[in-house]
Amino acid sequence: MKKSILLLTLFVITNLSAQQRPKLVVGIVVDQMKMEYLYRFSDDFSPNGFKRLMNDGFVFQNMHYNYMPTYTAPGHASIYTGTTPATHGIVGNEWFSRTLGKEMYCTDDAGVKTVGDGTVEEGAMSPKNLQATTITDEVRMATNFNGKVIGMSLKDRGAILPAGHFANWAFWYSKTGSFISSTFYGEKLPEWVSEFNNEKNYLKYINKGWDLYKPASVYNESLPDNNPYEGKLYGSAAPVFPYDLKSMYEKNDAGVIRSTPYGNDLLADFAKRAIEKENLGRNNTTDFLTVSFSSTDYVGHLLGPRSMELQDTYLRLDQTIADFLAYLDKTVGKGNYLLFLTADHAGAENVIYLKDRKYNVDNYPSKDVKKSMQDFSTKTFGVDLVQNYSNFNVFFNKQIIKDKGLELAKVKQAFKDFLISQPQVKKVYTEEEILANAGNDYSLNFVAKGYDVTQNGDLVIVDKPGDIEYATTGTSHGTIYGYDTHVPAIFYGWHIKKGESYDKKAITEIAPTIAQKIKVTFPNGTEAKVLQEVLDEKK
Repeated sequence: MKKSILLLTLFVITNLSAQQRPKLVVGIVVDQMKMEYLYRFSDDFSPNGFKRLMNDGFVFQNMHYNYMPTYTAPGHASIYTGTTPATHGIVGNEWFSRTLGKEMYCTDDAGVKTVGDGTVEEGAMSPKNLQATTITDEVRMATNFNGKVIGMSLKDRGAILPAGHFANWAFWYSKTGSFISSTFYGEKLPEWVSEFNNEKNYLKYINKGWDLYKPASVYNESLPDNNPYEGKLYGSAAPVFPYDLKSMYEKNDAGVIRSTPYGNDLLADFAKRAIEKENLGRNNTTDFLTVSFSSTDYVGHLLGPRSMELQDTYLRLDQTIADFLAYLDKTVGKGNYLLFLTADHAGAENVIYLKDRKYNVDNYPSKDVKKSMQDFSTKTFGVDLVQNYSNFNVFFNKQIIKDKGLELAKVKQAFKDFLISQPQVKKVYTEEEILANAGNDYSLNFVAKGYDVTQNGDLVIVDKPGDIEYATTGTSHGTIYGYDTHVPAIFYGWHIKKGESYDKKAITEIAPTIAQKIKVTFPNGTEAKVLQEVLDEKK
């Protein structure tokens, strides 16, 4: 009798201990996903993908980014660090560093080498430029480095930044068709990764080509196929279905799969293999898997938010997520995993589409904006003082200004006056104004939270709403406006009550919320503002 009581007590204690944390946390980022897509395409979604998450999880209807620029690398870093570029240091995908005096890429690391079948440049990557810890880092430390963290994406930045500094592995896709990594994580790919690569799984998707997933009549939420706002996929004669991916592959490389929904499918296949072979979520030590679906971004940039191709990509992603959830149920178990889904940024409407409907907006290629500043500088000061223009940042050549005996403050004011006169410019802020931000200027708040004084420029431009620094087809993102900042945020699974909130929330609240939910230390750069609705487990 005593023995039975003892065993029961041990079982209860063990079970209670297991309930302190989920067996697996899964972070899903859908690149360039607007919150609106969950509703625009809703009638054509299955009940088991996005709708399952929304119906059974907690949905934040009003989640926003709170800084500028709204790009992929800062977005992933901000989700997982719980802070903004001003603190975590990832101020763009690539940027001109005023300290180094040169262009740099967010995950560049010349001290590491490619691991796997990729080019030298593709694998020289690590999280060394990320200045803050991530929630994934804190999980590693909280479990005494016994819990595994694995990050993956088609994009290097989408895999590396979420996985953090202490990840077991991060994997990203090479134009060779293989998932690769770097010596930052290990000298040799795990055997299961090499096996997956050797299977050349990308070929089964390329060989079948890309046609509509559902009957053409389903796509009535999109513009007609072959409309003037779309770009062309890998040299295709026109942006119309079906696409001969095999021919595109033969003329290019395995990277063609990125700009099709099959890039998401391939990544999901890889994620399932990782769960199986790494035994993720198989014991009471919490593991963390980060998955960033990038094909939505490639398709959005090239073909735009109103294209049938983009809708098809989301209808297929819906099924991919449904399959992935079913796989998690089977392998990790319902109620044993905590999952969240969000996006690294949203995206603008195609500006010519808006212009054709009598909205007074236009596109302004960045090279033209830079050229106008250079012409102004030469006319005003007799020399080109613009060292670099990128990510809405203007950098001046301080040495030339000094040699010419010019006053930097007067140069800044002259450029500011000129830029304000340009048709697309709403506001211009100097470095001094940004650093003195008192919090009362809505636009300046976005700029300040995205500004690192050691890396950003002398001036930062905020364009008018609707205008875009991009081409005439497809779309982009990067601004302070709702079409770029408003993204989905859904929590699902372990100890998550179903419900929704319409209160405005900030993307930087996700990481500290997870930290509180699973009882680990906050990432070190976060303000620690949390989503109380996720922490409240009362039904």
